[in-house]
Amino acid sequence: MTDFATQKQTLLKRLSELDHRLHSIEAELDAENSKDWEEMAVEREGDEVLESLGQSGQGEILRIRAALGRIRAGEYGICGRCGEDISQTRLQVLPDTPLCKTCAATVSR
Repeated sequence: MTDFATQKQTLLKRLSELDHRLHSIEAELDAENSKDWEEMAVEREGDEVLESLGQSGQGEILRIRAALGRIRAGEYGICGRCGEDISQTRLQVLPDTPLCKTCAATVSR
């Protein structure tokens, strides 16, 4: 059994960063808007960008939590599709990945 302490710490650190970022986005979206129509239009465009970033961050949080669950279950580093080991190099680059390189390539086609 491989020790995934480094990947776990990386995932926990990223989870904390995302939590902080999402709280900042939420606070920005809750801020009062300008009364000027032109400024409101610019602010609305900014809000749309922030909402998109928030949704992306929420998706990443779900993937990280799933990876942490696989670590707890002893299933981390095993491809969820074919059951083969996921390479250490891939886990270092994509610590939340549930798939090996081969399966990920076939899914993305």
